[in-house]
Amino acid sequence: MRNGRSKLAVLAAVPLLAAACGGGGDDAGGDSSGGGDLSASLTGAGASFPDPLFQDWIYSYTNDVQPGVDVNYQSVGSGAGVEQFLEQTVDFGSSEEHLSEEELATAAEARGCEAVQFPVVFGSVVIAVNNPDLEGLVLDAETIAKIYDGQITSFDDPAIAELNPDMDLPGDEIVPVHRADSSGTTAVFSHYLSTEVDWWADKYGEGKELEWADGLVGGQQNDGVAQGITQNPGGLGYVNQSFAQEAGLTVAHVVNEDGTPIEPTLEATIAASEEADIPDNFQFSIDDIGGEGYPIAGTNWIFTYTCGYEQASADAIIDFWTWALTDEGARDVAGELGYAPLGEGLTERVIAELEKTNADNAPAEGGAEEGEAEADTTEE
Repeated sequence: MRNGRSKLAVLAAVPLLAAACGGGGDDAGGDSSGGGDLSASLTGAGASFPDPLFQDWIYSYTNDVQPGVDVNYQSVGSGAGVEQFLEQTVDFGSSEEHLSEEELATAAEARGCEAVQFPVVFGSVVIAVNNPDLEGLVLDAETIAKIYDGQITSFDDPAIAELNPDMDLPGDEIVPVHRADSSGTTAVFSHYLSTEVDWWADKYGEGKELEWADGLVGGQQNDGVAQGITQNPGGLGYVNQSFAQEAGLTVAHVVNEDGTPIEPTLEATIAASEEADIPDNFQFSIDDIGGEGYPIAGTNWIFTYTCGYEQASADAIIDFWTWALTDEGARDVAGELGYAPLGEGLTERVIAELEKTNADNAPAEGGAEEGEAEADTTEE
């Protein structure tokens, strides 16, 4: 195993930070017993990948921690989330792909100050199938790529049979399901295939949107792909682990860099996240995963700005994400849903970055956009 640290130790390491992190500003109340004194209305938009977790976090935070804060997160897909963030119609954006240098420059020019981006959680993209008899099915990058390219069309294909010598594979036709919208989950999935399969990189590449082969089924957001899998006999698709859990889908074990078939468990996601080399600017991918790590692992980033918010909104943004990253109950919920919380050292780095939100304390040039004015998020 490449990394000898205990994987589960990551989950236990961070709750002590909660007492040290007071939240967003001098008037921010981080007391998990409720009765907080913040008052703001926040709107966020982006990835469907973390939506089950975000909705749970939002419910707990706005009911038990800061009842005066309203958080509305719209699961519209990573591409739309980035677009709305750059258009300044939301208070924060979310994506499984970090902002590029070009997008950061666009954000700075439009807002008149720098954007802030930081990871908040790790998760696995699983290969899910609509057949409980395929429990324990093993796939590798090459077979997955050939399924989506139309080269492998049935579960008893020789290439799949070679990976599953002890499994009685059905002759059912495979119906591959993909994201039809601009998707961070697609970015994670296609990045994995591009780094592992040369011909896939040449033919399809990677990104939030691809030119898919003919004959595939498309679904909007992760829940749309999950529905596409369940509604089609022989359905197979890539979704975030929590969506597969919720839909009761069977998930494949995927062969990692060391040649080991790995089940997408919480521990395997944590192991994968520990393989990541995370630079100061938080622009990274999780590649070449071996050991006990599940190989198709992704990160969710949150985007804010260093200026342009009313201070009450900035305090609420900082307080909410600090609570989500450090509260023991919030971290436990992440694990229950199949997401891997950040480790202790990374959490400290992320909170330092998060606290740059509105640090320039200057209004956005040109005044508030209409959507921001309605949400009461920018200064006049």
